[in-house]
Amino acid sequence: MLGFFIEKLTFEMMDVTTEDSLSQSLDNAVKHYSSLFLLPSLKKAVLLLALLCIGGEALSVAILFPYFDGIVNGLLLGFSLFFMNLVFDYVVSGIVLRRDPIYNFRRTIVLSFFCWAFWLFFIFLGVAFAVLIGDLSWWVKLCLFGFSAVLILRLIVFNSTSPMDYKQYIIAAFLQPFPCVIPFMIFWVKMDYIIVLRVLPFFFFSSAICLITSFSFISLINSVGKQMLGVPSMTLFKAFLLNWVVNLNAPFEELLEKLGEEQDIEVSLIKFDSSKPKAAIIVPSVHPGPFKNIGSSLLPSMLKNAFEREFNGVACVPLGLLGHELDLASQQQNQKIINRVIGLANLRASEEKATPFVKVSDGFATACCQIFGNTALLSFTLAPKTTEDLPQELGLFVRQEAEKHGLACCVVVNAHNSINETANVQAGLASLKKVAANCLEKAASLKRLPFEVGATTVIPKEFGLNDGMGPGGITAVAVRVAELKTAYIVIDGNNMISGLREKILSILYSIGFDEGEVFTTDTHAVSAVILGGRGYHPVGEAMNHEKLISYIKEAAIAAMANLERCRAGCRRVTVPNVKAIGKTLLESLSLITDRALERAKKIVIPIFALSGLLLMWVLMIF
Repeated sequence: MLGFFIEKLTFEMMDVTTEDSLSQSLDNAVKHYSSLFLLPSLKKAVLLLALLCIGGEALSVAILFPYFDGIVNGLLLGFSLFFMNLVFDYVVSGIVLRRDPIYNFRRTIVLSFFCWAFWLFFIFLGVAFAVLIGDLSWWVKLCLFGFSAVLILRLIVFNSTSPMDYKQYIIAAFLQPFPCVIPFMIFWVKMDYIIVLRVLPFFFFSSAICLITSFSFISLINSVGKQMLGVPSMTLFKAFLLNWVVNLNAPFEELLEKLGEEQDIEVSLIKFDSSKPKAAIIVPSVHPGPFKNIGSSLLPSMLKNAFEREFNGVACVPLGLLGHELDLASQQQNQKIINRVIGLANLRASEEKATPFVKVSDGFATACCQIFGNTALLSFTLAPKTTEDLPQELGLFVRQEAEKHGLACCVVVNAHNSINETANVQAGLASLKKVAANCLEKAASLKRLPFEVGATTVIPKEFGLNDGMGPGGITAVAVRVAELKTAYIVIDGNNMISGLREKILSILYSIGFDEGEVFTTDTHAVSAVILGGRGYHPVGEAMNHEKLISYIKEAAIAAMANLERCRAGCRRVTVPNVKAIGKTLLESLSLITDRALERAKKIVIPIFALSGLLLMWVLMIF
């Protein structure tokens, strides 16, 4: 049971086996939450604890002493234990661990509840032995054995979850079992004071055995991380826990900064200017992950906000062609990209003509392209099939094809706008390359004409991270070439349920647009914020579609209403020495988790069986 509880407290970061499964493995990581995240409310936890303490002890004593006095004494014992738990759980959370962001009063109460459920198992086992053998000392011995098991459990749980120093969590571990023994001792004195005198030395030996057992278990688990990355396994877990439970990103990012690798990051930008900056499409070669507020998860909305503050225009940040192999390590690295983009955006937009929007599909893949001067904006989707991360190899191919048509700049976007099953991108790579080449060729053959651009952003009040909507909201960029109007809709979310893209396009056509495409930013700010399933909601899964589409319609109409004659400019730049979490590190983190779990399963029975035998031997001596 102890091994099971510890395994439940151990998180599984990912299960990476091949490059194709890397993105899916990280998204699936959130399915393996610890039971620590599914805690009852404080009121419910207190009621459950009262039920265990009062009900459990009253029943155990009533079995041993089936008379009125026995029932009364059992109730008194149960109430005393419940009172002791409340008082010392408050002491632990409010004094000993007052600076610990994890252990508030509620979580401390819940831990005590689990401890009592564990302890009662041994208490009732002792009752059964006492009734069968007719020797009450077995009740005492197995109750003390349960005390030791609970102490080991608390030592391991606090050691593996609390960021406080070892002195504090050791005190916190001892401050529930020891006070709770006092009501038992008083009851046993009434029963037979000789028994109490004989077992007093047991507490000294028991404490030593429990400390050695817990530290041995944790040390063996930590050695896995130390051998692989030089970081104790539980240090990774604590950092993860601090982010997941209380939203602290610094501890986890400090580890990623230490373990990350420096990369050169490319950023592409198309800017539209009228008399002032009008809009921008920014595509950094950065994956917005790995989850929540860690690394580059919030980069799309951060980049958008930074551009809009600086230039007073509208920006959107759709996903480029890459996967989790280029997550950034920290907010500090995000700022490097943002600073460079703001400098990059000071370009002089001079291209005054553009082609109409072109869409080419072969039934499997779809490519969309529009050329502004000598700059191509090209996007891919596999909708209504799953469209997940696309390989950088495809982006390289597109740029080579663009050069054949005399295009100096090419910005390539992954629409990332449909999810319903496992993707097999490699199988469709030839199809993606084919539609890209055909789309570029068709667009390059069209006459370039003056164009107008309008843009706006709508932030839906009803939808938040839990619904799958990032802080960047919904951005619409409208482009008119001659009489042909195109809408680019960019939603700050992590993919979109299959079929919703087609609904949105249908609405766009109904309000006067001739063409359009829908993108998501793939922000992982929405990831790891809900329990169950993928750990996040793709756009449209948890949202009212009518309300969502009404917001998109509102944004598109507003963008069309502020159309102005514009010029376009493109720039692509490399940001050097940016710390990224590469594929190798992600695989290593995955292996640490798997190997730590394997190690735990191998050592849990030998370690706890040995400590159990030692504890029983000590009990028999006394």
